[in-house]
Amino acid sequence: MTTFTTHTIESAPEASKQNLRNAKSAYSFVPNLLGTMAEAPSLLDGYLALAGIFDKTSFSETERQIILMTNNRLNGCVYCMAAHTSISQMAGVKKDVIKALRNNTPIADAKLEALRQFAEVINKSRGWPTETQVSAFIDAGYTQQNVLEVILGTSLKVISNYTNHIAETTVDDAFAPNAWTPKSRDVA
Repeated sequence: MTTFTTHTIESAPEASKQNLRNAKSAYSFVPNLLGTMAEAPSLLDGYLALAGIFDKTSFSETERQIILMTNNRLNGCVYCMAAHTSISQMAGVKKDVIKALRNNTPIADAKLEALRQFAEVINKSRGWPTETQVSAFIDAGYTQQNVLEVILGTSLKVISNYTNHIAETTVDDAFAPNAWTPKSRDVA
């Protein structure tokens, strides 16, 4: 397998350095995912821009994490599941929601469970949900806008999950306490 470099600010291509500086300022370290993406400045730019846009959706932080962690689980992304577990904890996502997302079990809140199920449908169907599945999501209290925003979150996870798969990104020490191992039955 090809070994990918996890760049530091100093080793990164010039066009990636400012993004890595910004990350270090925000997190006090450069996450390995971003250091890996730095090899392709356009990928790093695109990922960060899309992440910022996803944060502006009508979804709450909990709802955004449900979409992201559902995709992480289905895509078998060890790095992102550990990272987003940590992010969810810091953001105040309820422990039972995080546990359900990590273990592929239903979320007690019916509306949030409908979101988890719909995020799974979008991933597994590769964007071909049935009319019944879309209607069930909307009937749970979501909107057509939310349908499209789930696609946005899924797209964000394709970028990070696939990068981590190919580069075999090492989980950062900050996320290591939330290490996760996929169960083959949980991966799409």
